[in-house]
Amino acid sequence: MRFIRLRILAILAVLVIAGVGAWQLLPSDDENLTPITVGTSDEVTSLDPAGAYDAGSWAIYSNLYQSLMTFKSGAVVPEPDAAESCGFIGQKLQTYQCKLRDDLTFSNGRKITAADVKYSFDRMLKIKADAGPSVLFPSLDTIVTEGRTITFNLSARDATFPQKLATGAGSIVDPTQYPKDKLRSDDQVDGSGPYTLKSFESGVRAELVPNPAYKGAIKGTGAPVDIRYFEGSEALKAAWTAGDVDVTHRQLPSEQLAELDPSATDQRVTEADSAEIRNLVFNVRDDSALADKKVRQAVAWLIDRGPLVTKVYRNTVEPLYSLIPQGYIGHSTPFFDSYPQPDPKRARALMEEAGVDLPLHITFAHRDDDANKEESTELVRQLEKDGLFKVTEKAVEWQAFQKGYAAGEYDAYTVGWLPDYPDPDTFSQPLVGRDSSLHNGYTSAKMDALIASTQQYSDRGRTSADFKELQQLVGQDVPLVPLWQKKDYVVSKQSVSGSQYLSDGTGIWRLWELSWI
Repeated sequence: MRFIRLRILAILAVLVIAGVGAWQLLPSDDENLTPITVGTSDEVTSLDPAGAYDAGSWAIYSNLYQSLMTFKSGAVVPEPDAAESCGFIGQKLQTYQCKLRDDLTFSNGRKITAADVKYSFDRMLKIKADAGPSVLFPSLDTIVTEGRTITFNLSARDATFPQKLATGAGSIVDPTQYPKDKLRSDDQVDGSGPYTLKSFESGVRAELVPNPAYKGAIKGTGAPVDIRYFEGSEALKAAWTAGDVDVTHRQLPSEQLAELDPSATDQRVTEADSAEIRNLVFNVRDDSALADKKVRQAVAWLIDRGPLVTKVYRNTVEPLYSLIPQGYIGHSTPFFDSYPQPDPKRARALMEEAGVDLPLHITFAHRDDDANKEESTELVRQLEKDGLFKVTEKAVEWQAFQKGYAAGEYDAYTVGWLPDYPDPDTFSQPLVGRDSSLHNGYTSAKMDALIASTQQYSDRGRTSADFKELQQLVGQDVPLVPLWQKKDYVVSKQSVSGSQYLSDGTGIWRLWELSWI
């Protein structure tokens, strides 16, 4: 499997010493105490890891909390972090066991025990928040602890379980601070990650300082970090232009990304091959206007990715014709094979077969920020131009938007997706499995069987045929239409070292790599 590779576009001012990793010039004590300001248009839904399953939240979790396992940049196999060791017991891939390190403490000084790990998982699964990550663990049956040993008993084989442990869903929390049956409601964090949270103002700022008590896979941190959250890409662009942020990630406006100059001496630009994707998701419940599969297939015949790629995103994205993006085992192109180009006549014929009145009135929703406005305008234009649909468009604040589509309030909606771990399973179970994170009501016994089949093998190469069949089923049932796959950009001032390691296109945000030159 191809790991996500970084293409460093900037001319670096320092050399990377081969075999050592990210070498950083040692800053003075005063510089080391000055926070590096990182700007993003992502949003933190919840500081409680049981309550969020989105890019902005998981990015900060990877710095404030610890999981039993973690990924090094570019790696496809996780390694121990809070754990001393981990591995499957026996050949059935249904019993996974970890031994907890003996030198871990929460940021409040309380020693971490195996019981705390069990509590964290039991709590997350019990709360089962609509916007939470419990969907990642449908086969997790029971957890047993003995001393420092934690044993996870699965109801079915799952070769990807170690990778799921390495995500934000595996964050370990302090039982004395996180209620067992509801989400923590204040703006405090008690974790054991490489940073501690000094202060937090939702939608505005998070101040992070290195955690001197951290013990795990990360060998050291750089400067304190001040994360600034902006309402949309234009606000982030204004802050970068004014020099108010030192690093930007997710997401400057597309037109600015397209015009970045790799040879510029006043900034560093990193472009990473990314597996970030975006789907047009359909509510398939019986009371939705898109409940009929033929109507959803009609939409697939109307979507033209060309204008999205060239006009909306200025060629910073590539068209996507499958649930699983390029670079992952089993990637195929069922939406290109079945719907190679827009064909309004075929779309009309399908809708007439479905017996719906034309134009069909549907509600289409998206997150309310400027990054989505141009895309949504183009999608509405494509749906309405042939008289087959009449669209009521809704731009909704992020957290309300999540609650809305979970409740089935919209017929269609657009959702971006970042992989949780470097395996195609991260695009199957969470997106089209039973009780998926998309909350669109899609269920299929055949799909569930295919997902289970892909989880049988630790040799992931053996899953390719099943993943291709799975994608073909998505193309037939059309619970969603894939739109595009995006590259990942990090832009920083020349005075900041390590920005090229901040992101590898997955959900881990390596703030600890940042330091002053």
